[in-house]
Amino acid sequence: MAQAQAQEPVTISIRAKAGQRDLIDQAADRLGRSRSDFMLEAACRKAEDVLLDQTYFALDANRMAAFQALLDQPPAPTDRLRRTLEARAPWAPSDTAAAPGRTAGPRGK
Repeated sequence: MAQAQAQEPVTISIRAKAGQRDLIDQAADRLGRSRSDFMLEAACRKAEDVLLDQTYFALDANRMAAFQALLDQPPAPTDRLRRTLEARAPWAPSDTAAAPGRTAGPRGK
């Protein structure tokens, strides 16, 4: 029965300035949505973002120290990372020589 009540629509009322209402109406119209549907979807999306950004988790002192140590320790370089760092940037001019200590990428000279 509680689930049936949760499915029943409820009314949410807000006050807005005419310009705000007109802006919302224009955007809702572009999407073929009602003002209510548009506002509810936008408000729910923002609410989810806020809640996801505020996720909290607790660690005891030992686990926090271990977690911090992992964050402070850079990962070991891999061949793929080395190739990426040695490659010429796609936006770099093709006549630019490779940086000292690096080889030019596949497009470099």
